[in-house]
Amino acid sequence: MIKNRIKEYRAKRNMTQFELAKLVGVRRETIGNLENGRYNPSLVLAWDIAKVFDVKIEDIFKVIDE
Repeated sequence: MIKNRIKEYRAKRNMTQFELAKLVGVRRETIGNLENGRYNPSLVLAWDIAKVFDVKIEDIFKVIDE
């Protein structure tokens, strides 16, 4: 399972799901599904999200052993 901190990083920048989605080229629903753990990102999408926030991928996404 992959946990993420997308919502936390968006809040720090007062960014909406729509704004982040537009920056990384996906629909707003995709960002919502990522934040709620219903969808795991591709490596490219994870990379793009990390670039938006200027952090490493592992700062946002963490693999949790179940």
